[in-house]
Amino acid sequence: MGLLTGKTALITGAARGIGKAIALKFAAEGANIAFTDLAVNEETEAEIAALGVKAKSYASNAADFAESEAVVQQVKADFGSIDILVNNAGITKDGLMLRMTEQQWDAVIAVNLKSAFNFIHACVPVMMRQRGGSIINMASVVGVHGNAGQANYAASKAGLIALAKSIGQEMGPKGIRANAIAPGFIDTAMTQALSEEVRKEWCNKIPLRRGGTVEDIANCALFLASDLSSYISGQVIQVDGGMNM
Repeated sequence: MGLLTGKTALITGAARGIGKAIALKFAAEGANIAFTDLAVNEETEAEIAALGVKAKSYASNAADFAESEAVVQQVKADFGSIDILVNNAGITKDGLMLRMTEQQWDAVIAVNLKSAFNFIHACVPVMMRQRGGSIINMASVVGVHGNAGQANYAASKAGLIALAKSIGQEMGPKGIRANAIAPGFIDTAMTQALSEEVRKEWCNKIPLRRGGTVEDIANCALFLASDLSSYISGQVIQVDGGMNM
């Protein structure tokens, strides 16, 4: 028996990167996995299903309210329940505030923050009927501390933290928990594209002297999704190697 046996997890933006790592971790612990991305990803679906659970990929623009509502209803029909929601869909469009366009601001807020509202709005009625559920918002350390050149991204991630805390307060009486994870410098395709010098500079700021892995984030998500954290709600956990103590 795994930590999530018998549960269904819905993860947005999970075809690759951190979202995919969370999906694989949850599946290894027995959860059935529904995941979204802009297009159906049969390769990731097969990889998850190979772990012996039910897995299905859905094409959905998480920033679109109607599409999100529709995909949640389809997941409920296909899987019968939604016990865990991970709001992971996200993009970056970095730039200094004076040069940032309205389109750059709107796109990041829509994909990173509005998408979480869309999916929470659609999933909460399902979880209420089940008298329980765990909602996990993927934030960032820049949502806690800010970052020059990322005003749109930082604002969206700070919003995800406040959203988790608010939902935790609203839905606690219904047995629904909501928390946020704030990753620090994580080794992904995006950070691997940085120069060795920049990567070394980042690591020197981190007490553990290394970047995090997607596995580090997935382990934290597993804890928050499982009954191991049954009395934890409204919290933000920084997974950053001590970078921002």
